[in-house]
Amino acid sequence: MMLLQKVQENFQGSLWKKPGSLVWQSMCGLLKSFSNFLMNEGLLPTVQTTSGLAVILFTKTMFEPVEKLPCLVSDLLLCSVKCVSVPEWFVSSCGCLCTEELSDSVLLFLCHGALAMLEWKNGSMGENGEKLLLDIALVLLSLASRLKESNMAVSLSRILAIWTNSALDVLESSSQNLKSSLNGNSNTTGKLLEYVYTHWEHPLDAVRHQAKLIFKNIVRIHQATLKGSVVKSDPFFSMLTESLLSLEWHVKGKYASLGCLVECVGVENILTVDRTIPAQILDVMGDQSLAPYASDLLETMFINHKSHLISAFQKNIWINHWHDTWVSPLLLILCEGNPDQTTYVIDYYLPKLLKCSPDSLSYMIKILQASADANIGSCNTRGALGALMACLRTARAHGHLQFREIMRDGLLSIGCVKQGLVHQHNQVRIDALGLLCETHRSTEILTMEEMQLIQFFITYNLNSQSPAVRQQICSLLKKLFCRIQESSQVLYKLEQSKTKQELIKESAKWDHFAILQQYKDFMSSICDKLFEALFPGSSHPTRFSSLTILGSMAEIFSAPEGQTQAVFQLAQEIDPTRVQTLIQCFASTFEEVKVLAFELLMKLHDRLDLQDSENLHLLFQAAMDLSISTKPYDCVTASYLLNFLMHHKGLLNGCLKHQQVAHTFQIDEDTSASTMEKNTLAVIKYLLSNLEREIFQAEKSLLQAAASFPMYGRVHCITGALQQLSLNNLTLMTEWRQMVIKLILMSYRLSSVVSPIVQSSSPEGLIPMDNDSETAGHLQMILHEIQPRDTNDYFTQAKILKEHHRVDFAKLTDDESVENVCTEIRGKEGQTCDVTAQMVLVCCWRSMKEISLLLGMLCKLLPLQTVSGSSDGLITVEQVKDIGDYFKHHLLQSRHRGAFELAYTGFVMLTEILSRCTNESLHTLPQQWLYNVLEEIKSCDPSSKLCATRRSAGIPFYIQALLASEPKKSKTNLLKMTMNELISLAVPVNESSNIIPQVHALNILRALFRDTRFGENIIPYIADGIQAAILGFTSPVWAVRNSSTLLFSTLITRIFGVKRGKDENSKKNRMTGREFFSRFPTLYPFLLQQLEVVARTMDSETGELKLHPSLFLLLLILGKLYPSPMDGTYSALSMGPFVPFIMRCGHSPVYRSREMAGRALVPFVMINQIPHTVQSLLAGLPECTNPCIRQNSVHGMLLQVFHLLRSYLESKHRVNSDLQQGLVDIITCIKAKVWLAKRQNPCLVTRAAYLDVLVVLSDYLGKSRRKGIELFGFWEEISKVISASELMTGIHYFSAIPGFTQYLQSITKLVISVLSVAADPDFSNSSSPVAEQMMNPSSMVVHLLQSDFHEVRLPMLEAVLLWWKQVNSKQATEEKIGPLSLLSDLEVTLLRMAMKEKHPECFCKVLEILHCMDLRNMLPRTEDSIKMNPKEFVNWAMNIISASDSIKIQSVALKLASKLVTHLVQNCQEVMESEMRQWIQLVTSCCGDEEQTDIRLAAAEVLVNITPLFLTNQKLILEFAFRVVNASMALDLAFGILCELLQQWNQTSAGVPVLLEWLLGEDEQKKDLETTTLMEDDNLFNKGEVNFWAETLTNVRQLSKHLFLLIPATRLNSPDQGEFLRLARRASDQAKLVTQLLKELPPTPEFSKTVEFTRLAIQNERISTCLKILTLLELDDACKNKENPEK
Repeated sequence: MMLLQKVQENFQGSLWKKPGSLVWQSMCGLLKSFSNFLMNEGLLPTVQTTSGLAVILFTKTMFEPVEKLPCLVSDLLLCSVKCVSVPEWFVSSCGCLCTEELSDSVLLFLCHGALAMLEWKNGSMGENGEKLLLDIALVLLSLASRLKESNMAVSLSRILAIWTNSALDVLESSSQNLKSSLNGNSNTTGKLLEYVYTHWEHPLDAVRHQAKLIFKNIVRIHQATLKGSVVKSDPFFSMLTESLLSLEWHVKGKYASLGCLVECVGVENILTVDRTIPAQILDVMGDQSLAPYASDLLETMFINHKSHLISAFQKNIWINHWHDTWVSPLLLILCEGNPDQTTYVIDYYLPKLLKCSPDSLSYMIKILQASADANIGSCNTRGALGALMACLRTARAHGHLQFREIMRDGLLSIGCVKQGLVHQHNQVRIDALGLLCETHRSTEILTMEEMQLIQFFITYNLNSQSPAVRQQICSLLKKLFCRIQESSQVLYKLEQSKTKQELIKESAKWDHFAILQQYKDFMSSICDKLFEALFPGSSHPTRFSSLTILGSMAEIFSAPEGQTQAVFQLAQEIDPTRVQTLIQCFASTFEEVKVLAFELLMKLHDRLDLQDSENLHLLFQAAMDLSISTKPYDCVTASYLLNFLMHHKGLLNGCLKHQQVAHTFQIDEDTSASTMEKNTLAVIKYLLSNLEREIFQAEKSLLQAAASFPMYGRVHCITGALQQLSLNNLTLMTEWRQMVIKLILMSYRLSSVVSPIVQSSSPEGLIPMDNDSETAGHLQMILHEIQPRDTNDYFTQAKILKEHHRVDFAKLTDDESVENVCTEIRGKEGQTCDVTAQMVLVCCWRSMKEISLLLGMLCKLLPLQTVSGSSDGLITVEQVKDIGDYFKHHLLQSRHRGAFELAYTGFVMLTEILSRCTNESLHTLPQQWLYNVLEEIKSCDPSSKLCATRRSAGIPFYIQALLASEPKKSKTNLLKMTMNELISLAVPVNESSNIIPQVHALNILRALFRDTRFGENIIPYIADGIQAAILGFTSPVWAVRNSSTLLFSTLITRIFGVKRGKDENSKKNRMTGREFFSRFPTLYPFLLQQLEVVARTMDSETGELKLHPSLFLLLLILGKLYPSPMDGTYSALSMGPFVPFIMRCGHSPVYRSREMAGRALVPFVMINQIPHTVQSLLAGLPECTNPCIRQNSVHGMLLQVFHLLRSYLESKHRVNSDLQQGLVDIITCIKAKVWLAKRQNPCLVTRAAYLDVLVVLSDYLGKSRRKGIELFGFWEEISKVISASELMTGIHYFSAIPGFTQYLQSITKLVISVLSVAADPDFSNSSSPVAEQMMNPSSMVVHLLQSDFHEVRLPMLEAVLLWWKQVNSKQATEEKIGPLSLLSDLEVTLLRMAMKEKHPECFCKVLEILHCMDLRNMLPRTEDSIKMNPKEFVNWAMNIISASDSIKIQSVALKLASKLVTHLVQNCQEVMESEMRQWIQLVTSCCGDEEQTDIRLAAAEVLVNITPLFLTNQKLILEFAFRVVNASMALDLAFGILCELLQQWNQTSAGVPVLLEWLLGEDEQKKDLETTTLMEDDNLFNKGEVNFWAETLTNVRQLSKHLFLLIPATRLNSPDQGEFLRLARRASDQAKLVTQLLKELPPTPEFSKTVEFTRLAIQNERISTCLKILTLLELDDACKNKENPEK
């Protein structure tokens, strides 16, 4: 093809076109071959698409006359070629294209060929070419509804985009006919837009991108068809703009399309429609999935706006206008927005804004600086300070500023940066750190201020609770270290290249050596801080942060070969103590800490000195002990310890030579093998020899093994050791081959011991009663008893336990040797220990897990021995096949999820190797296994051992692994074959007696649809899956219905996405009806047919319950769709046919079905049809005179009216002129049937539904402030409904009456809605009936609050609370007038309610309202209303806290009591000593550790609010260096302030002993220390105290820091010394005890007794710190007999 393109220009004459010429014959032959390739569906798509190009190119080159070529291609595409009218050579070469029916893919590739190979520019093909262009569009658009495979969908979108480019080329010199055929209002353009709207949210990125290009080109095509008319006023663009703006902002396609329109019509046209659009888009940026799209659109808009303003105004005018539009909304969000929103705005929007207008930075800084001190932010908002940090960070990172400029120009003070570094808001801290670490130039030199600020940051921020924040901290510090490294190298080079004179000149400006020394000192100090943070008891976040940062330092400051100068090397900072600290991190309960510690030790390996054989031996022994611990996490520690030790030369001689490593061979120490290889081999041999002995014991007694030496730990260590070694570069090949054979045999042997448990029908809770003497007889009985009970034969045959299988318990009792048949057996050291079923099961499934991982890893890592007996590999073909059979056996027969999930992990490793293997017998294994298992599933063979319960157990995993191994770039034939087989099984054609294949198929389909590895290749089968699930729901067999439900749930998630929020009606997990049916067209007729079947069951004249099983599923799917203004007229999949059936489903006798039908109807009614549909539904409601009223039908219709009306009134894309008339007509219909809301209607459920409709209308009319004479009648009717309701006249029902609760809630909502409208000044000042009927709204509020029913009181109280909050907020004065008129004179009512209210939620709301109210108005009324004076009222409020069980009530009562106390202290003349004492005790008790978080937060809020009132000296305390701070800094400040106060009050001698008590710990600590070594926890999964945040030693160190500063100011008199002496004696006694207990711990207690060791280490430091402080106090006798505790 390339040759032809190159040489056709040089063909001389047409001699070669003679049929007899060799060239012509060759070309005909080639054309025939290309045609055959094109028609061959078995070839890869890339081959077919290239063939399509070649067919058109060769035809174009050979065909004459040229002007008829477009007609030939048109006929080919439209399948209308007449053989008589085309040349004979074409028929003989391309006959298959002329005579056979062309498949969709062939048509697609021919279209591509035509677009790519024909000349479209300059109108060279004339009118025929124009017709061909339109024909290609017709063919492509028809293919769009049929081609659903992912690669075809991508190709189609790309070819459509090419078509739009070709259309643009043709339009440059086209006829008027073509222009009218391609303008925006044409049929072709309409269908193209339909394609764009359907595919702009397609799951494939490529399709979405092409949809954007197609839209952009459609806009350009329409522009090209305009004859010089004004683009901006063009009706097509106006319609497009209006349609796009009316879409919801969650539609991702809206952003790119609007961006294209902005470029075309200008942003001013968009902003004239709605000036708030920039703010609306910024609001969307709280959602990360939308933020990139939103920021791209904003960038397009503000760049376009800037260029427009520059051309229209002078700079000082346009820049202000531009700032008002784009910068002011940004600053508001940065200061007050929610955390996610501000983060994404800073990441995506701010850099683009600064790039467009760097001058705007000074404007932003100026505004933020003005309020930075006042608006410092909080834990939820950044405030102006945080916003300033973010702006400066972004500016510096993008090169707009340097740190020196920031400091020099006073843009930010050091104090402000420090405040940012310890701010309570996580992101403010990160931005402040980013300001220091991120620079535009990676060689920018660090200033001294930056280094000091980084040290300050690290002190208070290592213990961050948020994983995301920790990652960002570590990432930013890594950037800083890279900058130090690169800038230091620049300094070294400068020093080397400069002459002496240059150095003297430069020394005034830079002292390079001084800077390098500062760098070294800085890095060393950081290193010290990080190692100090790895203290005993440090939390997981602290350890993670410290180790990650140390790892970055080791990586960045490693000295590469040839680099002599290094500013810093971590290895030089490492001493034996620090090595020991890192090794102790292996004992952490978090594996990521173990990983980080191990990686750091490996980076420093060359500098480590662990040759002390005693130390090596102790660590090795600890690892061996941990490898057989019954606690599963201990073997992970053992593995890391062994992997660390294997790098040391002394291991082989120091540890293993005494251990009698296997006798089979001895490793030659003089061999060329590396230390690592020899050590690894020796360790594995030692582990294996131990493991073989343990398996031998387990074969006798599995209980003994589970209790004393669970074997999985040994296997885990072997796997870990092998992973460390490069298995492709081994020296000791013979020994390794023997080892591999032994490992595989050991795996099979161990598996045979433990597999009977995990393959039992119910492995959970199983204890096999085995013992040595009875093993032979009873083990067989056990194995029989635990045989699976859920295989095919079990479902088809009755099971009778035969006599000889029964246990003769009498005989067992008489037999003396059966003394140990119990669950209490002898453990390792002779002690008895209980063996629980959990221990047995954990031992077995973890052993299976480790075997699977080991075998999978052996296949993955070991080189394959291709020829038997060759020396080029370690594992043979036969061994790999055996391992495959092992995995197959266990995946298909294991019942325990842990066992088969991990077998799956190992099996995946194997299948990945097989798919890449060159050995044919291995390469085809996955395919053979897949065929075999599908045959076994289909066969229903009674002898099959496949598990039909537990969601088919391991079978779906097995098939997943086999299919996932198929190469990604193949045609995925295995996946297609499997899906077709499974779907045929899941939807059986006839009713089969055996349903097991159907159950298996449904379960496997569910697993495959959930597997993300199949990506878009699985999408074409979703429609079939939905059909299988819905049809399976009608099965009489429970197992089928259950599996169908699970499959349906998975498919809903796969189609609509993972549900992120709690809102059932959120449009995030929904799609438009057009998009849904375009993507899954076969579901259209299926769902319609099923819905028709379901709807027929609803029309029972008797109204009896006929619930169709599929009703719920159908309504659930239909309810997930929503209407779109882009729903055009070009789609053949009209929504209309669904409407009558959904309406009939609304007549269902089942309440939930009626509700779902109401929701499901909304997307199927076009927005402009809603008023008419609502009117027809209302007209269909019965009159009050009807003799027989079916209330279920009435209720269903009212729900449909409610949902349609709400959707219509909330919609942004209705036409306002239609709305006015539509509303008037709807209100007329509503008034006609208003009897349904009154007592004439005996059914309370339908009355409530009608009232809900009235509430929707009332709320809308109130919010939109619509007035008009035609609405007066509506308000009159509502007033009549309310005044005639039971709410006003008295309620005589009992709550047991159906619908009573709903009715009360609905009528109350209606009253609240009308009250809100009546209180609006606009309405109350007008002469509307609302104002007339509600002359005294506050009396109506009081009436509802006094109702006997909490269903009335609760919504009324919620409304009152909301109104109070509006009054108390910072809203404008006129907005307060409304609520205030409703709240007048409520104090007495609420006080009386507080005394009498029994309903907890109502009581809580009353307390909240009292807390919001003005106490100056409320307290004077307590005497009259509730016969309490203010002091008694305070006591009543405090008593609630102790009397109530509700956390929420206690929290609100505490806030109320505190507000009352502070008010009375300020304003009351009486003494309140007893009340104050009681209140202080309450607040103190609410701060206790044991209290719930909400109570403690309420107490903290109270303390913050009352502090200014109760301080003796406000100035002293409130002069904080920092205000809104994180927890670490808050604790430091608290200790500092306390010590400062003691000095201020001259109370140091009284205060220091108390602080020393805190330092030393409580008295109970001694008891803990004495009992600590006796604690032995047998709980299998207890990891000790998992520490997430609290760090005892952090508190100790911060307190001691302030105590050391306080001691010089402490002067002791003789009377004070007694207390200090007592403390000194106590500390000395504890020091002796701790020393003794530390000596009694076993070797390496950090691993064997981690919890006890940590506790003692912490106490050790507390005591030593306390003794140091006591020493400084220079006591007379206290220091004489002190003993320093030994570490």
